[in-house]
Amino acid sequence: MQVKGSSAISKNIKNILLIQLGDIGDVVLSLPCLRALRENFPDARLMVAVREKVRGLMADCPWANGEISINQEKRSLIEEVQYQKGFVTHLRRFHFDLSINLRLGDRSAIISFLSGARQRISFYNRDGRFWQNRIATHLNLLDYEVGQYVADYYSSLLAAYNVRTQDPLPRLEVPDEKLIQAKALFAEEQVPPNQPIIALQPFSSWRYKELATPKYIELIGQITSTYGLPVCLVGSADERQRASAIARYCGPRAYNLAGKTPMGLLPAVLKACALFIGVDSAGMHIAAAVGTPTVSIFGPSAPASWAPRGPEHLVVHRNLSCVPCRQKGCDGKEQSRCLDDLTVAEVMSAVATQIEKLPR
Repeated sequence: MQVKGSSAISKNIKNILLIQLGDIGDVVLSLPCLRALRENFPDARLMVAVREKVRGLMADCPWANGEISINQEKRSLIEEVQYQKGFVTHLRRFHFDLSINLRLGDRSAIISFLSGARQRISFYNRDGRFWQNRIATHLNLLDYEVGQYVADYYSSLLAAYNVRTQDPLPRLEVPDEKLIQAKALFAEEQVPPNQPIIALQPFSSWRYKELATPKYIELIGQITSTYGLPVCLVGSADERQRASAIARYCGPRAYNLAGKTPMGLLPAVLKACALFIGVDSAGMHIAAAVGTPTVSIFGPSAPASWAPRGPEHLVVHRNLSCVPCRQKGCDGKEQSRCLDDLTVAEVMSAVATQIEKLPR
């Protein structure tokens, strides 16, 4: 429902800013928005504002002309003033005509305002931040519906202004040179060539979304012993030690790539794999976006909202009356019984289904 401004966007648009300061998965699920903007404004310069850690992911996006990254590192007061001054100066150089803010946070609203865009589109904020609603020129009341696919929710803001795409699924392009780099990494890590590679992301930014370490060890053991396929663990540099604790018990066909796949290379690494297995995390979204089949392990969060769409993607979750609770673990205590009770056999059943489909 339109609550402020007209229901149309001016046609004379030369410079567009899309703001998505969410996590990596949120950025991936916002890709249909970028595609819709490019298809509807083919001659405009389209920039996307993201957090610094996502910057590399946008480098190969075919619909954006570039990214503006927001560095949230801790700085002294003087350093912060200098950083913000430089950031605003850089932002204003683009002379934006239109900004679209996909978040309800303060930082996103401020960036939209400081962009200088004469048209500033945003979701209406119900939580009492009246100033955010005032500084936007176009507001739509589009509450998130329980069970709605998050990519569709983000796209609904643009659809309210008749900016749509015929392909609503998140997709990432992987240049050939990045695939060459990914295969070079496999060779460096002595991953066997000419075999389907299984990628496994065991970790999430939130521990209550993860399985216990022994379950990952058992899962990898069953994959390697039953099918003889290599399993590559992926994750951030901060997760490398945890990944090592898994790989050391899994034999010679488990490879620890955690910390060796920077964000700009991770899409290529996952595209070069035949199957992705992982918890509700960034890797799941990236793998699906590059076209790799997935097995997603879900606990408290809702697959209807976050899991990849399409028959090539399978979801494993415990069939409990409280699932999904959408909480930070049981009673918000960072521990999830639905994942504690999930068996390796249940996960392996979905993995086996996917592996049987692979060309051998």
